[in-house]
Amino acid sequence: MFNSLLSPAITLFSFLACMATAIVLGVLTALVFSFRSRHSSSFTLALALLPAAVTMVIIMVNGNIGAGLAVAGTFALVRFRSAQGTAREIVGLFLSMSIGLVCGMGYIYVAILYFVIMAAFVLLLTLVKFGERNSGSRMLKITIPETLDYDGLFDDLFDKYTSYHELVRVKTTNMGTLYELSYLINLKSDSGTKAFMDDLRCRNGNLNIICGRETDKDSI
Repeated sequence: MFNSLLSPAITLFSFLACMATAIVLGVLTALVFSFRSRHSSSFTLALALLPAAVTMVIIMVNGNIGAGLAVAGTFALVRFRSAQGTAREIVGLFLSMSIGLVCGMGYIYVAILYFVIMAAFVLLLTLVKFGERNSGSRMLKITIPETLDYDGLFDDLFDKYTSYHELVRVKTTNMGTLYELSYLINLKSDSGTKAFMDDLRCRNGNLNIICGRETDKDSI
């Protein structure tokens, strides 16, 4: 049952069976990773078509797995020429490529079983919101002049308005004349956001302040 369909030679039936399996599993993979998650239409299309493309490459190298991996790996480079993706999107691309690799080797039953296991795992972790932070988390970015010592500068305001705060990143901007401080915070009350922002503005000289929901791209 789990033997390769392409041994010892490629036939029309085995080719169509591998390509059909790759296309179906690719579409299902795209649907799984779109569950309760927003992605661009181009990314969803890529997840659906990538297994079939990798399958074709592996079939054409006629069992030379080393050459097949080298050629199929070039598909991954296309991703790095576009906008940065989230960790979830990167995992989706690897899953699609691995499905295409298995289908290209002719092990379609293995590919189906692998997809079922991984899809169930992804859906389960999505449903239980595995790894998600508190919904009240905010990413706060404060710009201050280079003359200010940011260590402990806003601690009294954080104690007043937040239940949790952590300085996660410091970087210089404007040719080194400004610092941008990035904090992960939990507000005690959403109704106090304006007062919190006003107090921060008085402390940082009315420079830029950004406060919003944390996204996946903020964390990678």
